[in-house]
Amino acid sequence: MTASAPLPSVRDAVPAPMPLDEVNLADLDNFTDGVTPWRMFHTLRHQDPVHWQPEDAPNNGFWALTRHADIARVDRDAETFTSTRFVNLEEVDDDQIKKRASILELDGVRHRALRSLIQRQFGAGVINGYTDFLRGLTATTLDTALAKGTFDFVADVSADFPINVLARLLDVPPEDNQRLIDWGNRIIGNTDPDYADVLLHSAESEQYRDLPFRSPASLEVFDYGRELARQRRGKDGTDLVSRLVNTPPRDGVPLSGQDFDNYFLLLVVAGNETTRHTITHSMLALLQHPEQLARLQQDPALIPVAVEEFLRWASPVYHFRRTATRDVEMGGKQIREGDKVVMWFASGNRDEEVFGNPYDFDVSRQNNDHVTFGKGSPHLCLGNLLARTEIRIMFEELIPRLAGIRPAGEVPRVRSNFVNGIKKLPVEVTLA
Repeated sequence: MTASAPLPSVRDAVPAPMPLDEVNLADLDNFTDGVTPWRMFHTLRHQDPVHWQPEDAPNNGFWALTRHADIARVDRDAETFTSTRFVNLEEVDDDQIKKRASILELDGVRHRALRSLIQRQFGAGVINGYTDFLRGLTATTLDTALAKGTFDFVADVSADFPINVLARLLDVPPEDNQRLIDWGNRIIGNTDPDYADVLLHSAESEQYRDLPFRSPASLEVFDYGRELARQRRGKDGTDLVSRLVNTPPRDGVPLSGQDFDNYFLLLVVAGNETTRHTITHSMLALLQHPEQLARLQQDPALIPVAVEEFLRWASPVYHFRRTATRDVEMGGKQIREGDKVVMWFASGNRDEEVFGNPYDFDVSRQNNDHVTFGKGSPHLCLGNLLARTEIRIMFEELIPRLAGIRPAGEVPRVRSNFVNGIKKLPVEVTLA
């Protein structure tokens, strides 16, 4: 297919700002319509970019950072803004931290040591070697889904594809895929009644306070991972589980059983959720901006550039939290030692100081300095290259197959201010 003259980008409307006194980032119901979060972020960036957000008990409130520059500053300064007090909004005590901390909740030498256990498996040398496998897997996913004509894009494409990749990395059978998806939904969706076994803020959750995300599904993930570890310990496998159980950390401190549990659970959750939601948001954006889909159909060479716009636009994780280790001034506000400081990545990805016309979805956007994977910190998403590769190959394979694609139903969203998730995306397709 030869490239033709690019189509113009359609200018999207700036969301109507919300009055500052109505902004509430702690109200999960504000995150279910796909519009209200962007109204709140727009108001905060322009009126109160370092904003104190009260929370209901037992939480104490947090500082909300909504500008790109402030997010980057905090993400890069682990000495002043630590991850060791946890990266979600939940208040945790020292005992919970000891039991629940994963690599996300570590800084410094120990963080680097545990990260290095599998870092090579996510490097360019390994990921580039997956290209043929990923392309074949994508073709299989699309062959099955597109043949239906009308289907749920989430269930049949954007969830199916990354979970098959994760199964390959963990070396587990494809028949376990649905279990992995369900565990991710139940754990990350711990504030959504459609997903959660026990809602995070319910009294019932107190009995699960020592489990990741206070989710009883974590126990099932632990049991599953422990059995894999038992089977692979002392053998020469190259999968992620084998690497974890057979590679001594560089700091000389062995990986404990609890370390393994929490690391494995993180792989199950992070290895599926973010890529799945990015692919879904990207498809929804192309449905809403058919002129941008036409650009990619006319010029497939744009797809690698478009991937960065997909990631910026999707912002699959709304925020990550840090905790101040000392008193510090930001944006004219005095942050105290022990205060929660929350980086709203989704807002940073719409910052007018960084992105021209940030509310335009533009698949040819250049110099796309998004913060979807973090911003230059030691906690930069380990799987960022894999995610980029999965997304690129998905749309390289999907777009040429489509003569037309239309929405075919409601698009419900996950009730969460942590994960920017879409539950279902019904579509009807006409094949090329």
